[in-house]
Amino acid sequence: MPAASASLLLFPGAGSDRDHSSLMAIEQAVAPRPCVRADFPYRRAGKKAPDRAPVLVQSVVDEAAAMGPGPLILGGRSMGGRMCSMAVADGLVPNAVGLVLISYPLHPPGRPDKLRVEHLVRLQVPCLFVHGTKDTFGTPDELQEWTATIPGAPDAVSHVWIEGKGHDLKRSDDQIVAAVTAWLAGR
Repeated sequence: MPAASASLLLFPGAGSDRDHSSLMAIEQAVAPRPCVRADFPYRRAGKKAPDRAPVLVQSVVDEAAAMGPGPLILGGRSMGGRMCSMAVADGLVPNAVGLVLISYPLHPPGRPDKLRVEHLVRLQVPCLFVHGTKDTFGTPDELQEWTATIPGAPDAVSHVWIEGKGHDLKRSDDQIVAAVTAWLAGR
């Protein structure tokens, strides 16, 4: 099914909420395409520390199911995108047709031995990675190495590099929106 008819479901990173400026900018830019910016349960409960991955992944599955059976592109920033990619890799969102992953956290800063990539080999949808060239959660070389393990790569994987930016991609909303809308248009 073409991505042009797909709805978007976006989650924030661990330290933010659904009102993060880049998620809001994406929603505005893709209108009238349906776009839901969702919070994880810990945020809705007013907590700062994220729940464990199974709770977060289940939240992605629940939000996706609430959007109905139509084609769905999932993703978001950092941890939010990671949880979406895990849910899709495990086949828990059967109507997923793509992933938009902004500042994907390959590993904790300074800990390249603690990789978060084991599920990438199970992804069966096109993926967009928008990443800062100075992201301490994964260098461009590291990201390219691990995204090459995604089935269908390199054709199924797109990278957009934001020069000189770190994990937070501060003041890069316009570039993020341009990357996401261009990728969506190419589907």
